[in-house]
Amino acid sequence: MNPNQAPIQALLNGKPMMGLSVLDRGLSYGDGVFRTLPVIKGSPQSWNLHYKKLHHDCAALNIGCPDASVLLDDIQSLFTNDTGVAKIIITRGESARGYGYPDDIQPNRVLIKSTSPQYPEDNFINGVKLHLCELRLSHQPKLAGIKHLNRLENVMARHEWNDSGIADGLLMDENNMVIECTMSNVFARFGNRLVTPLLNQCGVAGVTRDRVIAGAARLDLVVSEENYHLS
Repeated sequence: MNPNQAPIQALLNGKPMMGLSVLDRGLSYGDGVFRTLPVIKGSPQSWNLHYKKLHHDCAALNIGCPDASVLLDDIQSLFTNDTGVAKIIITRGESARGYGYPDDIQPNRVLIKSTSPQYPEDNFINGVKLHLCELRLSHQPKLAGIKHLNRLENVMARHEWNDSGIADGLLMDENNMVIECTMSNVFARFGNRLVTPLLNQCGVAGVTRDRVIAGAARLDLVVSEENYHLS
């Protein structure tokens, strides 16, 4: 570990994390879901929305989701009154080798604490540069919208550039429809219309996306979810 780098702080099922079992299905198959959210002075931001998404994604994969109170206790235990970023990971749990799993499998929950990212002030004044990714997102309607642990497409897309001046990469699907960025959702504004990609085939439906949609009316913007090309 870099001596100037803060040690990673994490909990596994509410206890200081010493290591995850090699039999955990999140490690073996990406069999799980996650959420990343800011914590300010020990208070997780937009918590109800994040937990609603987490619960929805767990249910979609038939994974037992911990109660909100359990996860809040974990966050309070790890953060106390600190400010930073919390990453919650729920895996299906441990099982023997093979894709099948027993009915009584118990999920594992992981909470990781990290420092808040710092973005250049210019991003908020003049916008950001995006890389147009060559990788195309594949369609899988049963996983569309879910923030699952198998993010290999995003990993490969992110490796397409190393220019620190590029904030993110724009991703399209196999039909060349705009879907999202590697770590963000996308909106396009045309007058008073705010258009965001329809995520019924692929992509991740983020909490910030929902907040923008919900708040658009206050700015007299009309939101629509639809398929659109880069042009």
